[in-house]
Amino acid sequence: MYTRNLTRSLVLPALAWALLYLWPASGAAQHLTPRAYWPSPQGTRVLVLGYSRAEGDVLFDPSIPLYGVDSELNVTILAYMQTLSLWGRTANLIVELPYQWGTTKGFVGPTPAGRHYDGIGDIGVTLSVNLFGAPSMSIPDFQALRADPHQLFGASLKVIVPTGKCDSDRLLNIGANRWSAKAELGYMIPIRERMIFEMILGAWFFGDDDNFIGGRKEQHPIVAAQLHLVRRFSPGFWASLDANYFEGERQIIGDNSLGDVQKNSRLGATLSVPIHGRHSIKIGYAVGVVTAFGTDFNQVLVTYQALLN
Repeated sequence: MYTRNLTRSLVLPALAWALLYLWPASGAAQHLTPRAYWPSPQGTRVLVLGYSRAEGDVLFDPSIPLYGVDSELNVTILAYMQTLSLWGRTANLIVELPYQWGTTKGFVGPTPAGRHYDGIGDIGVTLSVNLFGAPSMSIPDFQALRADPHQLFGASLKVIVPTGKCDSDRLLNIGANRWSAKAELGYMIPIRERMIFEMILGAWFFGDDDNFIGGRKEQHPIVAAQLHLVRRFSPGFWASLDANYFEGERQIIGDNSLGDVQKNSRLGATLSVPIHGRHSIKIGYAVGVVTAFGTDFNQVLVTYQALLN
């Protein structure tokens, strides 16, 4: 019985951490990631398989200057998470490989454009570290934190490597053909015995695409904020209400500055259910509620996680 309880103690934080930024670069500031800064015991290893489907005004690379977009996009992600000790603090390293396929239709000015595509997307690597509230922990240390939650403050850096499929003579591609990175801060506050409020603030930064079909493409940063209200029911079983807001992304293509600034917001809900202690399923749904430019779409996310140790 003790061994079973110990396993369940491990799986709860491990699977929560494994979901951190489980989204390809195309999602940019659009994603909603509750419990992203809940810690794990040192040495935790998790394998994650995720699937998402989005329909509406959405692109694998939302920086593409395509208007009147109607897409059906699918993404599967294989990811690995390892919990480390970094300067005596809880840290996590996540590597994710997406495979993406779908169909997009839209307009470039008055000209119709579209494409069906499939292939490997850009690889993502995330390093996150707790700055306050969760030093590197053993299993008993984590059990004590779970029994008496307190404020947590963390930071992360995600880097997107341009490894995805990209044809320089096509406007629509899976790979973005440029480096990008997101710096983020997260703050978790227990507000009741089984309820946590989480605030996340970050910014995406983009390299230039020197081989874009319309000329060199530059992009301004995107600032993104998230709010999550999380209700815990039992180890590994929780639900959340999620909201975000993101702004930015004005682009320069060749000598032309585009008027494509996003000031958008999305709402969603998430449910995580444990299965036999070492496994978990997470289901999420999100819709656009404020859309100044692009990203007006509905999205379903299903993720399976398995604890490896």
